[in-house]
Amino acid sequence: MIDYMHRSLRWGAALAAGAVAGYVCMLLHTPIPWMLGPLFALALLRIAGVDVAAPPPARYLGQWIIGTSLGLYFTPEVVRLVAGYWWLLAIGAVFAIVLGYVSGIALARLANLDKTTGIFASVPGGATEMATLGERFGGRMDRIAAAQSLRILIVVALVPGAITALGIHGADPFVQGAKVFSAGGFALLLAATFAGSLLFQWLKMPNAFVLGSLAVAIPLTAAQIDLSSLPSLASNVGQWLLGCALGSRFQPDFLRGAHRFVGAVAMTVVLSIILSAVFGASLAWAVDLHPATLVLGNAPGGIAEMCITAKVLQLGVPLVTAFHVTRLVVLLLATPLVFVRARQWYRGRPR
Repeated sequence: MIDYMHRSLRWGAALAAGAVAGYVCMLLHTPIPWMLGPLFALALLRIAGVDVAAPPPARYLGQWIIGTSLGLYFTPEVVRLVAGYWWLLAIGAVFAIVLGYVSGIALARLANLDKTTGIFASVPGGATEMATLGERFGGRMDRIAAAQSLRILIVVALVPGAITALGIHGADPFVQGAKVFSAGGFALLLAATFAGSLLFQWLKMPNAFVLGSLAVAIPLTAAQIDLSSLPSLASNVGQWLLGCALGSRFQPDFLRGAHRFVGAVAMTVVLSIILSAVFGASLAWAVDLHPATLVLGNAPGGIAEMCITAKVLQLGVPLVTAFHVTRLVVLLLATPLVFVRARQWYRGRPR
């Protein structure tokens, strides 16, 4: 009973702190305030040793709401448009692999890590999945998980802020298929996407609550079965929950004795952001798309974080979503194969 009350207080305090931080960021007109505020507030509190943490379901619930919201953009016209850019999505996925290796080798050298740990700490796939894969190949799971969490924090802090500072907003005309809110339709939509999320979780799919809700919402929207629009309050709640969950990943000893490691991760993440921005802008110039859309599509952030940034700033949500879903799938399937081949080549090359 005492343990349950302690957990409830920790969870309640974390959610309350995240809500206050999100509200303050909203008043300050920061980009994606309901994610950015809770993320930084919880991360700082955790590193400072304050005993707070988001409840375990917060991450899943946030991903589910965000995935549902993103899926409503895939109208029949948008699906045809995105399908026409399949080759662009493939190029973006290959670039992500190359980017992971370049920044991973740089991280290994700067932080005095083995190359296995450096690479899996830098490949912009799911944090949990990369940590698990890295451990399988002999990498340090704790370092990989810490670097992946820090990567998300840095990307979320820098990329939306940079785009906002440049005054880029609402450059693409994509809107959700459903225009009208219906209480019954809204409940049915959430029930359907939640069922899809649970199915993907049961199948042990990565980012199950994002991909599972997308797998339901996209076909419904593409078939013009518009059950209901998603109110902005629901989207803000999703951001708040996800921000609290991301901030709770950080441990009180995160900086203790690891200043070189943290500095190296920060440097290589900034390098990744710059390289991906240059790559995205170059692609945009070549195919005549808005640069901010392809910069977000190729940014080394998480699928939920970058796609919700595109949604809030109205920057090509379907394309950004398609880029990150494609990248996630390709990275999870290809990273182990590419890593094995690369290690065999490295060990067998002439000295």
